[in-house]
Amino acid sequence: MFHKILIANRGEIACRVAATARRLGVRTVAVYSDADADARHVRACDEAVHVGAAAPRDSYLRWERIIEAARATGAQAVHPGYGFLSENEDFAQACADAGIVFIGPPAAAIAAMGSKSAAKALMDQAGVPLVPGYHGRDNDPALLAREAERIGYPVLIKASAGGGGKGMRRVDRAEDFVTALEGCQREARNSFGDDHVLIERYVLKPRHIEIQVFADSLGHCIHLNERDCSVQRRHQKVLEESPAPGLSAARRAEMGAAAVAAARAVGYVGAGTVEFIAEERDDGDIGFYFMEMNTRLQVEHPVTEAVTGLDLVEWQLRVAAGQPLPLTQEQVPMRGHAIEARICAENPDAGFLPATGSLHIARWPAHVSFERSDTLPRVDAGVGEGDAISPHYDSMIAKLIVWGDTRAQALARLDTALRDTHIVGLHQNVAFLRRVVQSRSFATAELDTALIERERAVLFDLPGMPPAVAAAGVAAAVLAEENALEDADPWSRRDGWRLHGGARRRLDLALAGVPMSVMIERGHDGRTVLALGDERLPLTAHPVPGGGGTRHDIVLAGQRHRLTVYRQGERFAVFGETGSALVAEHDAIAHAGEGASEGGRLTAPMPGKVVSFLARAGDKVVKGQALAVMEAMKMEHTITAPRDGTVEALLYAPGDQVSEGGELLKLAAA
Repeated sequence: MFHKILIANRGEIACRVAATARRLGVRTVAVYSDADADARHVRACDEAVHVGAAAPRDSYLRWERIIEAARATGAQAVHPGYGFLSENEDFAQACADAGIVFIGPPAAAIAAMGSKSAAKALMDQAGVPLVPGYHGRDNDPALLAREAERIGYPVLIKASAGGGGKGMRRVDRAEDFVTALEGCQREARNSFGDDHVLIERYVLKPRHIEIQVFADSLGHCIHLNERDCSVQRRHQKVLEESPAPGLSAARRAEMGAAAVAAARAVGYVGAGTVEFIAEERDDGDIGFYFMEMNTRLQVEHPVTEAVTGLDLVEWQLRVAAGQPLPLTQEQVPMRGHAIEARICAENPDAGFLPATGSLHIARWPAHVSFERSDTLPRVDAGVGEGDAISPHYDSMIAKLIVWGDTRAQALARLDTALRDTHIVGLHQNVAFLRRVVQSRSFATAELDTALIERERAVLFDLPGMPPAVAAAGVAAAVLAEENALEDADPWSRRDGWRLHGGARRRLDLALAGVPMSVMIERGHDGRTVLALGDERLPLTAHPVPGGGGTRHDIVLAGQRHRLTVYRQGERFAVFGETGSALVAEHDAIAHAGEGASEGGRLTAPMPGKVVSFLARAGDKVVKGQALAVMEAMKMEHTITAPRDGTVEALLYAPGDQVSEGGELLKLAAA
């Protein structure tokens, strides 16, 4: 076993690798950019080396600096994590040339599977089923358009060197093909430095099922069963689970054998994932087509760890050190059901627009473990309370993993864990994930990559916590603060006692930007009433012992609620069984003129780079028309017109960086 390794990554995967290394007695070296000087992964390692500026191309993608750091610190091996350099054959070869072990497959295997088109040709020779498509090297746009016509719409354009949903577009009509192709190639160049694409028939109701494979340098290769990753938004995974619902033992064995054959075909060593597009056949069984092989550990590897009881990072280290696989195929266990939810900084109701900002509050379910593969529920996170989500990297905050004896039990545990996950300070998708878990399609395992769109009515733009409950939570927090200040002097008590009558306290609040006037009336007899508009609701509220001052037992109009309330200045975040709400103290005078000067402004919804403008000064545009394309968090985002109007001026040029709220163009009313 190694005595020291360098982790050539950041965030939750770097923390995850460091945790296993620490358990095995292996020392670790972190690398970090300017933006990550105080990051959690830096603190998790024994040593740390600065490798450059915030942008990945100036730091985490500069493999020569990473190799220098490994040499300088005496690291014997480099773990690439996932993303960044994990599937870069030049980096793997450079490590080998420098006498440093690359904890992953040989460079030749990465090269063979790194090109989706070349990999598909290899799989075709091996007899693995393929989706009908065009996988050639000639990327002339006219040729690609003809191939799309031959295959038949809808088609999927995919970056050959890509992954993570980047450089991928579904195209339903021939007239949209060229624009989609240009967007794919641009995103592929920015993410992977390679704009080569392939075209495939779009499977109309596809499931995404992948097989975890492992091979050692002694010729042994096995699979560790499958994961279903069908629930996706923008071609990126949201929920992953194992085993795949409805997959028969015979089909599991067939897919596993195909995955092992794929790994053997390229002389694979280490952890890898063979991904398949699957669709239900008329006979109820599941057919499958090879999609790609990811020559690295996957984001969703914890669900495999949960159902097998294995530590896949430990397996990676042992295999890289020349040891044999710990188990044979027949010895691979499979117990219960596990589900992983990806918690991201994004706004689901705004097209999953990524968000940046600080995690003012980041509280996890009780008894959760961090980065350990043997204890559940589990959170893998690269940030914590007080940390910031940067625009330079992806939007993931954490992964929440649960396990149950059955899928139904795992679903119930995930719902509870999401309920008890409290994040305040920026947009995030926790409430959305909970709605997905509770949706009919997911609960009944009616899975395919269109699940989110199919369940749109119950997933998006829904009211959260009832206003009266949110107001009661704020009232409980205010009353608890006042009671905490009282002393034995009856004249300074704050419980509403008066010589004559009771006391009234007015709170001017805003829920989701809507003003809400609340009156707390405390009677001479000690009873409290919450007056909200025309409603007068009896209220009792008591802090929960051991709740740290944030948890409150409330009875509102005869209905009991247990709420958690976090106060930050004039803002309150209220969490409960039915959802959550953000409430602010509202100053009507201060907000009276808001919005008056916003008429002709179109602003950047997040910090990023202007890729292109899709309209020129003088153009008349209509509501919903695409006006600009921005790049942020490694993805492109289209900015549309909020109303009909005329473009008066473009205020930036392609390539310019724009801060959040920066005015992109002036749009005059129609």
